[in-house]
Amino acid sequence: MQNSFHTRAPWWLTPVCALIVLFLVAPTLVVIPMSFSDSRFLTFPPSAWSLRWYLEYFQSLEWREATWVSLRAAAGTTVLATPLGLAAAYAAARATAGHARWLRLVFLLPLALPVILCGVGVFLLYARLGLNNTLLGLVLAHTCLALPLVFITVSAALASFDFSQEMAARSLGAHPLRAFRDVTLPQIRFSVMAAAILAFITSLDEVVVALFIAGGPSATLTKRMFNSLRDEVDPAIAAISTLLILVSVALPLAARALQRRR
Repeated sequence: MQNSFHTRAPWWLTPVCALIVLFLVAPTLVVIPMSFSDSRFLTFPPSAWSLRWYLEYFQSLEWREATWVSLRAAAGTTVLATPLGLAAAYAAARATAGHARWLRLVFLLPLALPVILCGVGVFLLYARLGLNNTLLGLVLAHTCLALPLVFITVSAALASFDFSQEMAARSLGAHPLRAFRDVTLPQIRFSVMAAAILAFITSLDEVVVALFIAGGPSATLTKRMFNSLRDEVDPAIAAISTLLILVSVALPLAARALQRRR
């Protein structure tokens, strides 16, 4: 007979954690009511309510073009980072301990490096390759930043997967690629979808690397927001920030729901 021991958390831990989360999130949430202000300047609380700055965003050709660049870059990053991260996680799961350790080190290295250093390095490399201010260069750089998240998410799913099922399919004559497609992938598909969502969010929200390598017609939405804040305080930025907050919250929640469904 086994005894189970349950340790209850102190009663004060929940309110303390709630206060910490509120302290971290509150400055971001202030942007939401500011986006509905009718004032020409950023004011809180708003003296009058209006959708003026949302209309300004949707009617501005410059903002729409930047949004289109960001969406294309995020889609390209998702398409490229997801299969690469999936293949790397699968290889690490099937490799020996030594090889798996080196694979994890290589694919998790971008998380350990400051993003500013990545931006400088990518800029110097792209200057030689002629990829600065191009959508392809932006997608490749964002893919390097998104790969660790895809790798971690898929690796977590493969850690609990029974590879003997795939081996059974291969012993019955299935090609390794078909065994992976028909046996392994259906069981980890929700984690793969969650990883794709994280890759999309990583590219959509990234600004530091974009400041170095994206300019002119290839400038992303986040870079144009940064430039706008530097040159003038445009209240339309509050509306755009609110929309980005909604997307950044909704997509991870969807990823979490997919992982729970798995």
